[in-house]
Order: sequence, then structure tokens, then C-alpha cells
Amino acid sequence: MSEIFDENNMRQVLGKYIPGGESLVAGIHAISKETLITGIFGKCIRREEGLFPDEKGGTIELNKRKYGAYDIYLGITQSCLVIAECEKCSYLYQFNDNPAVEGREVQEVASGLLFDDMGTCYSFGDIRSCEMKKGWMGSVKCRVVMKNGGYFKLVLPKLGGVGGGMPHHGEYRDMIMARLGGRNV
Repeated sequence: MSEIFDENNMRQVLGKYIPGGESLVAGIHAISKETLITGIFGKCIRREEGLFPDEKGGTIELNKRKYGAYDIYLGITQSCLVIAECEKCSYLYQFNDNPAVEGREVQEVASGLLFDDMGTCYSFGDIRSCEMKKGWMGSVKCRVVMKNGGYFKLVLPKLGGVGGGMPHHGEYRDMIMARLGGRNV
């Protein structure tokens, strides 16, 4: 558990999901209270571990959900929001093999998309809204809603854990909140 509150560990975990040419600007430990990651994917097939490109494949709507609190790392790059689990979690996966796609964005699967990697990196342009409210003991409750209907209900703690393993937590939290538009908290 103590390695969760370690800035070097956080950088390593978030680094797996940062797009090429980008770098981590700020990152913190946070708590996800509820998650819905959603997407519609075309020309693909579903296997046990993910979606894979196939010219003869169909269109699949995927919802990846988690109800309940779990530890995450939350980071920002120059143009992205990055979210990664601190420890392996289980999710509820729901599939629709014949979704209504009219007026909705269908993403083509260029290479394998593993279910574990889905919902880890979002362009700031993919974010529809971000609401922030004061929480208990200096924390901030944050609800990030994506343009495709997915969302994250997060708690951004005031402190970065015990032991001093995250010395920049306060500074980085302020940077993340400012980038997400939470200046009014």
C-alpha cells in the first residue's frame, strides 16, 4: 500500500499511458468513486482480452463500469488527461453487438485494444464538462464527463498520503484542477 503514495511509482504507472511526444506535467493520487468508460468501435472482433481489427468484423458498443471506491493516479500532459489504477481492479463489461450509431462517433480499431487499457488517456477536447465541489477535510469532489457519455466521479484528497512520498501533491492537484476548469472551488 505504501508504494501507492510514491511519486516515482506514480510517474512509472502513468507513463505507460502517455501518448508519444507528451510528458507528464502533474500527477496525483486520487480516488475514483464511480466510473463509466464507453465507446463504439467499428470493423473489429471481440476476444477475451480485448477488441481487435478485422475487415469483416462488426460494430461493438462497449461500456466498462465500476461502482465503488478505488485508488487511481490522475495526471495531465500538455493535451491529455491520464487515469490509471494504482492496483489491479475488476470492472463490469457490457457489450452491444448491434448498437445504434446514428449521430455517434465510431472509432476504428487500428491495433488491438485491450480492455485493461481502455479509458486511460483522454484528449482535453474529449471532455464535455468538469464539475468540482468542496469535499470533506479539504478534498475536492470532481465529476468529469466525456463527450461520448462516459464519466468519472473522483475525490482529489488535500494531502498525498503519509510518509512524504508525494511531496508535490498540493501543487500538482492545483494544476490539475486549474486545467480541468475547477478554479472556482
